[in-house]
Amino acid sequence: MNLSDINWDFNAAGQWPWSVKAGAIFLVSATVLGAGIYFHTVDQLKALDAVEHKEQELKSSFETKQRKAVNLEDYQDQLKQIEAELYEMIRQMPTKEEVASLLTDISQTALASGLEIRLFKPSPAIHKDFYAELPISIEVIGKYQELGLFVSGLASLPRIVTLHDVSIVPRDKEKSPKDAKAPKTGEMQMKATVKTYNESTEASAPPSKTVAGKKRGTK
Repeated sequence: MNLSDINWDFNAAGQWPWSVKAGAIFLVSATVLGAGIYFHTVDQLKALDAVEHKEQELKSSFETKQRKAVNLEDYQDQLKQIEAELYEMIRQMPTKEEVASLLTDISQTALASGLEIRLFKPSPAIHKDFYAELPISIEVIGKYQELGLFVSGLASLPRIVTLHDVSIVPRDKEKSPKDAKAPKTGEMQMKATVKTYNESTEASAPPSKTVAGKKRGTK
């Protein structure tokens, strides 16, 4: 078959040989199929990939929620325990009316331990999320055992009281020109910040006054 003898006019396609017709039909079918795959099937494949990815995410989410559901009772028990502990801590925080009394308890604890109070200075409240921090700068003098009694006494108070920034040095190393009295043997000087807490974020600051030079209390 000589291809030059074929009339390639599309209107004369009916007169083409069967082999040419078959080739033309195959070419047109391949073009239509390729166009269909490109414009339709490719988008479907992309959508299928997205759905499969979403399926994996849902499976992971389901497994996580299933583990939580299995341990739900334990989580609820833990939550109740945390709430109970938080309530107990809040209950131990002094109210605004009790702050002045607590300050007296702290100073009396120092005196009852046999310490000499050189400084007792409440500072303004520092407000946190649901409570206020009430810092008190203190400076006391006494023997090591008396300092231990004081710290133990603070821990025994019915309200939450913590000790921070503690500095303890022997008094024979003290170089204060204001100290006219000679230090006694074994005396220690402790500087620290005592903190208590108020459950109200609107807690008022403790009275700003400085107590200095108190004599030692009886043991």
